Amino acid sequence: MKQYHALLRHILDRGVRKSDRTGTGTLSVFGYQMRLNLAEGFPLLTTKKMATKAIVHELLWFLKGDTNITYLVNHDVHIWDEWPFQDYLIANKLTEQYPMYSENWQFQKKLFIERIKTDADFALRYGDLGPVYGKQWRRWEGGDGNIYDQLAAAIEQIKKNPDSRRILVSAWNVADVYGHTKTAPPLCHTLFQFYVSNGTLSCQLYQRSADSFLGVPFNIASYALLTHMIAQVCGLQAGEFIHTFGDLHLYSNHLDQAREQLSREPKKLPTLKLNPSIKNINDFMFEDIEILNYDPYPAIKAPIAV
Repeated sequence: MKQYHALLRHILDRGVRKSDRTGTGTLSVFGYQMRLNLAEGFPLLTTKKMATKAIVHELLWFLKGDTNITYLVNHDVHIWDEWPFQDYLIANKLTEQYPMYSENWQFQKKLFIERIKTDADFALRYGDLGPVYGKQWRRWEGGDGNIYDQLAAAIEQIKKNPDSRRILVSAWNVADVYGHTKTAPPLCHTLFQFYVSNGTLSCQLYQRSADSFLGVPFNIASYALLTHMIAQVCGLQAGEFIHTFGDLHLYSNHLDQAREQLSREPKKLPTLKLNPSIKNINDFMFEDIEILNYDPYPAIKAPIAV
């Protein structure tokens, strides 16, 4: 993953100071691309330990069309907790009582997550993130009143019309973007497209906004995994993952962590093993996905900007 290290250096060397929605501040560049050959190994960062369980469960959650954090928290995955918790505080006029990231805020968040696990009505009311990836990929609401499963349609196109230039999945549902009321921002992974050639399947993601230290490593692994899974169910090999960025940034409270990571030398990439009997994208379970020979450096902690 030397390409990812080059990305971090590019931002540190050329980034401009910009304000942002969260009030944290960023170093930002506009327009950048990485091309990763998936035959060379599974692109999971080795210069800091990645939460592989969270990566796999999050993707399975997307594939289910789910938008409620209950599935995630029941599998001890907490990467989406902050946003519904903040919406809960706002709805109950508690934001001044529990300032973000204060000790009381952290304690109340733990109580919130425990209640999500144990109170189905509470989880239904406060656990939903709104129209995030699962909805847009699997349950896009059209202006004609119909529901469209974009991912299923893409897989059908790959199988039946692999030379099509329309094998696309869009998360930028304009009606949902402009009607957005939740704390979680409008979706960052705007669009991805598949391309079939010489028995391989490649995927290109356009990401309008990218948290380079926390988010991008997750995104790389997630879309690489998705490409492998779809390639398998379509009888293809995984080709390239091309990651194209709009606003690519490091938050101002991630700069020291990025420099620490750059001081580490990348190790050999792990390998991905999928259960070869799975032929339908909806049949994958956590146990069907293994990442082998992963030997990373220790994790580097950094706060999420909400």
